[in-house]
Amino acid sequence: MIIKICGLRTAEHACIAAEAGADMIGLVFAPSRRQVSVAVATEIAAAVRRLPLPRPQIVGLFVNAPVAEINAVAEEVGLNLVQLSGDESFADTLGIRLQIITSIRMDGSKREAEWIGAGVRLLVDAHVSGAYGGTGTRADWQRAADLARRVPLILAGGLDPTNVAEAIAQVRPLGVDVSSGVEEGGVKSATKIRAFIAVARGTPGL
Repeated sequence: MIIKICGLRTAEHACIAAEAGADMIGLVFAPSRRQVSVAVATEIAAAVRRLPLPRPQIVGLFVNAPVAEINAVAEEVGLNLVQLSGDESFADTLGIRLQIITSIRMDGSKREAEWIGAGVRLLVDAHVSGAYGGTGTRADWQRAADLARRVPLILAGGLDPTNVAEAIAQVRPLGVDVSSGVEEGGVKSATKIRAFIAVARGTPGL
């Protein structure tokens, strides 16, 4: 089970997630209340890399950013993976040097169908008009479960320590992703991060 804690803004919370057993930590570079500057992201990444092995992979989240910008940020920060959470088509991503995770929102769009057939790692999020994720809205678990039987996917959207076990049991995803579900008052909670990871680790997936 891959566990990703996204929207981290401090080295403290990133290290808490890492030490609790997260496989990935997500840093948001798109406009958002969770957005971090390249300088802050570099500090967070450096703090995580100072931890003993095994360490989580560092994922940079972008929305409709130019390929040159993505590659430049990835190199400066030392990202391991790139997450695309906008309206990017497969053709838009040619030239990205790192492995890609692509968010889809189960909206039945042509873009969704293209990415499902592209053979890349998928992250299923909730469909909220005008939003690119991080809303805390629950994804469509039934449709996600149907898709998970066809392709490996990471489930996001409205997960938290109280429902992640049920989500894993129902969807059988490759992994789970959380951001708002481990926050209190818009700020990451060390207690909730640890609880989410513990519950997800104790739940059998694929």
